Formats: sequence, C-alpha cells, structure tokens
Amino acid sequence: MSIFLRNSRVLARQGAQLMQARNYAEAAALKLTLAGANKVFYDAAEVRQVDVPSFSGDFGILATHVPTLAVLKPGVVTVYENDGAQKKVFVSSGTITVNVDSSVQVLAEEAHSLEDLDARSAQEALSAAQSELSSAKDDKARAEATLAVEIAETIVKAVQ
Repeated sequence: MSIFLRNSRVLARQGAQLMQARNYAEAAALKLTLAGANKVFYDAAEVRQVDVPSFSGDFGILATHVPTLAVLKPGVVTVYENDGAQKKVFVSSGTITVNVDSSVQVLAEEAHSLEDLDARSAQEALSAAQSELSSAKDDKARAEATLAVEIAETIVKAVQ
C-alpha cells in the first residue's frame, strides 16, 4: 500500500510542476488561415485571437487552445490582430480546425469582409429568400429557401 501512496505523491508533484511551467498566452503564436472559395483573408498569419460562430456555440480561440474540429454556422468571424486592429468577416458555412501547434484553419464556403457588404442589398436578399420560402413547392426547395433565409438574416444583423 505504501508503494502506491508514494507513487501517487510523486505523480501529483510532477503534475503540479508541469502546470506551473506552462504559460498559456506566451507558449505559442496563433497562426490563422482564414479563406473562402472566393478569397484568402489570412494565410498562416500570426494573430492574437479569433472568435468564430459554430453550431456547437460561438467561441474564442487563443494560442494553445485545445485541439478542436467544429462546423461553422452563418455568422461573423472576428480576428483580433497583434497590433490591436479587428477584422470582421462574414462566413456562410464551413469548418474550423484548431491544431495542437496553435494553428487554426477557418475554411468557409463563402466569406466576405463586413465592410464589403451593403445593408440595403442584404435586406433585399432577405426579402427574396423569404418570398422563395413562402412559395416553396417541395421539401428540397423549402430546405434551400430556409437556409437562404437564415444566411440573409445573419447578414442583415451583421451589417446593421
């Protein structure tokens, strides 16, 4: 019994030393790749933080974040650059991959800088999508129109 007790104390001490030695914010630089089919916004660029919308909930990513794989939902990705600037990019869907080496890939089916989006055009797109939804004749058309409405509503909220 004393051997088990002694070993558990040694393991506990080693674990405490490892926890004290880790500096989360300084351990590694966060390297971001953010791209859509239409444009590459960041290509392994060092940034301070990335906030992403996902179907499992919105979350922020810092250096040494736990490895994660998530599905993007329509929304705004906010990038906090090292110089303090913020860049906001609307994404329609895609994937988020956070790797153990503090690299992050946000790959979107479609991505646009918020400053490039027009509020009036977004409202018109929402009205058109709602019209398509109300006149959908089958399940496939209804599902496509529902997705178009969801994306248009998210864009309208983002540009207001």
